[in-house]
Amino acid sequence: MPDRAAPGLTAAEVAERVARGEVNDVPVRSSRSVTEIVRANVFTRFNAIIGVLFLIILVVGPIQDGLFGFVIVANTLIGIVQELRAKKTLDSLAVIGEARPTVRRDGTATEIPTGRIVLGDLIELGPGDKCVVDGDVTEAEGLEIDESLLTGEADSVLKRPGDTVMSGSFVVAGGGAYTAARVGREAYAAQLAEEASRFTLVASELRSGISQILKYVTWMMIPAAIGLVISQFVVKGNDWREAVRRMVAGIVPMVPEGLVLLTSVAFAIGVIRLGRRQCLVQELPAIEGLARVDVVCLDKTGTLTEGGMDVRELRLLNGHDGGHEGYEAYVGQVLGALGATDPRPNASLQAIIDAYPRPDGGDGAEGDGWRSRDVLPFSSARKYSGATLDAPGGDRATWLLGAPEVLLAEGDPALGQVDELNAGGLRVLLLARTEAPAENATDTSEGHPDGRSDGPLDGPRAVTAVALVVLEQRLRPDAADTLRYFADQKVAAKVISGDNAVSVGAVAAKLGLPGAAQALDARRLPAERTGMATALEDGTVFGRVSPRQKRDMVGALQTRGHNVAMTGDGVNDVLALKDADIGVSMGSGSEATRAVAQIVLLDNSFATLPSVVAEGRRVIGNIERVARLFLVKTVYSVLLAVLVVCVRVEYPFLPRHLTLLSTLTIGIPAFFLALAPNKERARPRFVRRVMRYAIPAGVIAGAATFTAYLLARHHYTGRGALQAETSAATLTLFLIALWVLAIVARPYTWWRIGLVLAMALGFLIVLATPWLQHFFALRLVGTAMPWAAVGIAAVASAVLEWVWRRIAAGGGDPAS
Repeated sequence: MPDRAAPGLTAAEVAERVARGEVNDVPVRSSRSVTEIVRANVFTRFNAIIGVLFLIILVVGPIQDGLFGFVIVANTLIGIVQELRAKKTLDSLAVIGEARPTVRRDGTATEIPTGRIVLGDLIELGPGDKCVVDGDVTEAEGLEIDESLLTGEADSVLKRPGDTVMSGSFVVAGGGAYTAARVGREAYAAQLAEEASRFTLVASELRSGISQILKYVTWMMIPAAIGLVISQFVVKGNDWREAVRRMVAGIVPMVPEGLVLLTSVAFAIGVIRLGRRQCLVQELPAIEGLARVDVVCLDKTGTLTEGGMDVRELRLLNGHDGGHEGYEAYVGQVLGALGATDPRPNASLQAIIDAYPRPDGGDGAEGDGWRSRDVLPFSSARKYSGATLDAPGGDRATWLLGAPEVLLAEGDPALGQVDELNAGGLRVLLLARTEAPAENATDTSEGHPDGRSDGPLDGPRAVTAVALVVLEQRLRPDAADTLRYFADQKVAAKVISGDNAVSVGAVAAKLGLPGAAQALDARRLPAERTGMATALEDGTVFGRVSPRQKRDMVGALQTRGHNVAMTGDGVNDVLALKDADIGVSMGSGSEATRAVAQIVLLDNSFATLPSVVAEGRRVIGNIERVARLFLVKTVYSVLLAVLVVCVRVEYPFLPRHLTLLSTLTIGIPAFFLALAPNKERARPRFVRRVMRYAIPAGVIAGAATFTAYLLARHHYTGRGALQAETSAATLTLFLIALWVLAIVARPYTWWRIGLVLAMALGFLIVLATPWLQHFFALRLVGTAMPWAAVGIAAVASAVLEWVWRRIAAGGGDPAS
């Protein structure tokens, strides 16, 4: 055990350092600040355009033509409020999941937040702990630290007193303590850690796709707006106020401002919903990313099984059962002494400690009777631990505890019993004895002068099998249902575990995972990626996987075009979690896994994953759905502007008309559709799919509306003709836009049908209410032209239906 004589700083020394500002004050943020949220929602390119146009309308009047400005204000406020709610949810969850390192002060070990560490603090380390600041090792016993997240070097590094540790690295084996030498922003990885933990809107195919669309819209809008400005002044002559109003009416609907807002709102509400399920989304695109995943790699322990285990049987092997009961008691004392050597036991060792308490009842392995030396901590790469023990009678031997197939030579008779037990889903550890020191007992490494192993060993040297410790794992009650959900959603589940392959396969089989019976030992997988990828696609369960192999397996699947999610809770999962498209950590997992994962399940429930997938699919599917509504409006607005410029007529609408149409056929419906349930699987090429629908629909709507407008210009004459012409064109465009909404709202449910009918009713109320007619300058004159407008809209809707069905047949779109 490490020497814990060093008491750490005193309270007075801590207070002195706090006064000097020598505190680890790097802000750990899970979301954007309030200022950033307000700035991001208010100061946008399109808000600037709309704001200028709104000011112009305030000058030329009347106020009803400036309604679009109030809509933008309302939308922006909605976006700010929703993101602030998401921030509150994330910040509260981040406090729950925040790492709390153990710091020794005044001789007492206490867990404190990372922000309260001061320069010179003595910080204790154990397996899975993340180094939160830079420092120098003070105490070490088999302390192995993985610095791959900083240096890219995969091998763990054995640390001795005096060696340095860097923030961002984590402990894979052993224990010790180190003194904080650089805190706050002076720490090596402080800026990287702060950036990695920040709530971010980047690296999202959905958001990048929308940005690409907006870029195209901007390039279309500029020439159309210029042409419209010139044409309206030329056509209207001296009536500049009317020309300005018509010009603004042509520009405003080209801006799909609500599309960006609804994307942010949908994501923010997704974060809030998941937060209520105790799911911390550390990076916003993770919601979207998990919805695109088609392969989920699961670590068995802590994911399919609960963390705790129970010792079911201690089976003495041949040659060690003489005087059976007496020797079994002796072996139990050995197990108890071995358990006492590890201050932070894993689940397997904890089960052994519970079944076989320390033999002399002391607090450590240095009590009366049993004494330990040359302790070799457990590591995932070695797959065993050990120590040299002095028994009360003076007997000294080195004992090893770990994976039987690693410690025993191939063909050993004991392996037959191990296979039988593994086939029943039980976990088996071997207790072996050797006369060699622990670090050299099974040494087959060549590159490590300290005797450490690079990974699973081919065979031991002079190791004698003594007993099998049979452990029973507790299956998670919700694991079977979760696996069935992934199967139904066509997401392949791959169980990747460091345990025995047969045992892992048996556990997976109990949960009903297809292909679990053909479990593979990962040590026999091809080393090159092509062969490994083929084996991974064909297989389902893989055992005896080393940490480095987990990372390689994720990479191999990615080379085949798979979107891979990785779940885990131990330090052996960190590298794979980091490289996976989406990393999911359990809240009870190590600090290292929580640090690199994009999603943390704070309630440790594997059953939460379907909720995350469903939330991602809801966001992506619905945003794609409403994007069609916004972009159809953009396309027909640009087309109408071009036709007006070419034909040199007045623009058919005032801003108030298009505000009414946009509100009833896009704004209100889009808000409800964006938040509705949606189980459609996320697919790539978002921009291409959306534009395939938006362009033809917009062209049809624009052409039909302009046809109705030209027909009305020939039909109406005299005073009030322009208002009658505008009313006929507005009726045509509304009916076509309503049909676009009806198509986008599919598949129908009662509330979607009700939504479409409610929007139609709203327009009828405007047409039937005298003061609303006056407010929106809408009045249908006569019967011939209004019915002609309805007929044109009906024909356009039929063409629209035919075109969309053809596109759906070619692309298999589920919305049509």
